[in-house]
Amino acid sequence: MNAHEQDPALDASALASSPLDNFRAIADAIATLFFPHAEVVLHDLRTQKVDYIANNLSKRAIGDDSALEDMLSDDISERNIGPYEKLNWDGQKIRSLSSVLRDSAGHPLAVLCINLNISLFENAKAALDLFLSPSKLIPQPDSLFRDDWQERINTFLHTWLRERQLSLNLLTRDHKRELVLALHAEGAFKGKSAANYVANVLNMGRATVYKHLKELKG
Repeated sequence: MNAHEQDPALDASALASSPLDNFRAIADAIATLFFPHAEVVLHDLRTQKVDYIANNLSKRAIGDDSALEDMLSDDISERNIGPYEKLNWDGQKIRSLSSVLRDSAGHPLAVLCINLNISLFENAKAALDLFLSPSKLIPQPDSLFRDDWQERINTFLHTWLRERQLSLNLLTRDHKRELVLALHAEGAFKGKSAANYVANVLNMGRATVYKHLKELKG
């Protein structure tokens, strides 16, 4: 399938001199950026024909009737219409947006329609929704989590970060010290390997963790 289609009756010089030539370049740019999921169709309102197609997904042809007579009215104030949805010939869902392009006098000259095939994205979303569905989860089993000190440390740690609008990889030395002391106050270091775990999570030496804990004992 060609990336773009144009009227074979028009030679290169005729295309270049057309007031729609810049819009054709824009159509190519959009279709290239979103290839292969986007088609861009340029309608010439003067002829009411399809003038140009970049990445043809709809099986339309150059010269097809546009049936956009209503867009010629100066009462049309919208610059962008959409997004709206329609069904492609192959049953796939298309999300479209149409831009009304005007001449230097402000009169409607052309309509640029961007048609994005969203079926792939919808299928991906459906797969993710199924995979991440909370209905597939059961409550944490007491037999596994009753003494899960790692889970308790993780929960406290990220609550602490969220309340202070901090992120783990941007913690300063003072933040880490404050966090170690807060974890101690929560009893986080009762686990046999808790100090090692906290040191690894906070990317600090185990000796530094023990140093901060020693400060509490005076």
